[in-house]
Amino acid sequence: MREAPHHGAVPSAFLPGLREALGAPGVAMAATFLAFGAAVQEAGLSPGWALLACWGIYGMPGQLVLVQAAATGWAGGVGAAVMGAVAVNARFLPMAVSITPVLGANSRWRLLPAVPFIAVTPWAAAIRALPAVARPERVSWFLGFGLTSWVVAGLAALSGYHLAGAMGAEARAALLFVNPLYYALLLAADLDRPAPRRAVLCGAAAASLALLLPAATALLAAGLVGGTLAFLLGRRRGAG
Repeated sequence: MREAPHHGAVPSAFLPGLREALGAPGVAMAATFLAFGAAVQEAGLSPGWALLACWGIYGMPGQLVLVQAAATGWAGGVGAAVMGAVAVNARFLPMAVSITPVLGANSRWRLLPAVPFIAVTPWAAAIRALPAVARPERVSWFLGFGLTSWVVAGLAALSGYHLAGAMGAEARAALLFVNPLYYALLLAADLDRPAPRRAVLCGAAAASLALLLPAATALLAAGLVGGTLAFLLGRRRGAG
């Protein structure tokens, strides 16, 4: 019979989550935030600014919005930059909604420590791994993964800041795409399941909108149309 963890001990699922984050997800996260740190240095900002932006926002698009705004002297105003960062990180809301029932916490208060770590990589890893984790231990697993990813991101950003001179523009651009590529590979591995397959196919079909619409709205519109279509097809299939 499995023993319950002793009071005050490290939750049993925390360390497996930590180890999972130090594998391929950690490599992808580190590569992306190396490029972010280099971008901060190129913008003439401080390493402390890189760490604060990384750990305070924890979403690459929002961080890049603030870097660009700060590098141009906040030409449009601080408020506009903050609203831009909020807008591009709005994708975390549906992630939070979708992962809440998967975390399986009996109390909403247990979910609060997990909120800062909801981002693309922790969310994708948790959606895949948590069904195999006992429900009482899922929040602990997610905290182990999320906290480790958060620390890796900050340390990688600092490293990228100090290594910026050794990386060319092409290398930094390539590093920025490592994490999205990792996420795409996760989706590809789940194409045998109906929901991910619908999401990928509808997203690919909607991507053509990006060629027809203005650059400022193309990606957002394509994501909204593709995601909505996948959701409606899923509801129809479920109703049928």
